Amino acid sequence: QVQLVESGGGLVQPGGFLRLSCAAVGPTAGYGASAWFRQAPGKEREGVSCISSSDGSTYYADSVKGRFTISRDNAKNTVYLEMKNLKPEDTAAYYCAADPDYYCSDYELSSADFGSWGQGTQVTVSS
Repeated sequence: QVQLVESGGGLVQPGGFLRLSCAAVGPTAGYGASAWFRQAPGKEREGVSCISSSDGSTYYADSVKGRFTISRDNAKNTVYLEMKNLKPEDTAAYYCAADPDYYCSDYELSSADFGSWGQGTQVTVSS
């Protein structure tokens, strides 16, 4: 399994911008896909976005389409999640996940499909 380390969370005002990073340590060559999930207190973990390693295909949850952008830098083994026009309902712990066999498509993300997880980074959107 690959080790994942997230960073970039913090406190931001509504309408603000944050960029999360997920650095992978370990054998990532040809890794299937990387994804971002989030979990707010008292709520189930939600799949936010996903990017495939093979062709860069992406997935976005309806709640973040048009506001969040996922990207990757293969040379740095790092996946990014750029979040703009943040809303209070985006407040959650954000987790990076990866799996060697997953391919991102139109299907809703499931945490059960990802074998490697980061420790999470908190995003708080509040005035």
